[in-house]
Amino acid sequence: MKKQYKIIVEKHPDGYVAYPIGVRGIIVGQGDTYEEALADVKSAIKFHIESFGHEVLEIDPPVLQAVVAEAGVES
Repeated sequence: MKKQYKIIVEKHPDGYVAYPIGVRGIIVGQGDTYEEALADVKSAIKFHIESFGHEVLEIDPPVLQAVVAEAGVES
């Protein structure tokens, strides 16, 4: 069974970090490149499912769309 997840991939000075949004539990991947981080988080999701079952990743309600926004805030 193949399920789609929305993944955030962040670029940092020392590499990339990736994580799925809207799921229960902490699942993070990392890598020197975008592709490595994405592959790592996919592997982490698979491991999480194998360890705890599909139910732990069920999103209720599901995330329909994810948008990254930037806003200036006066301090």
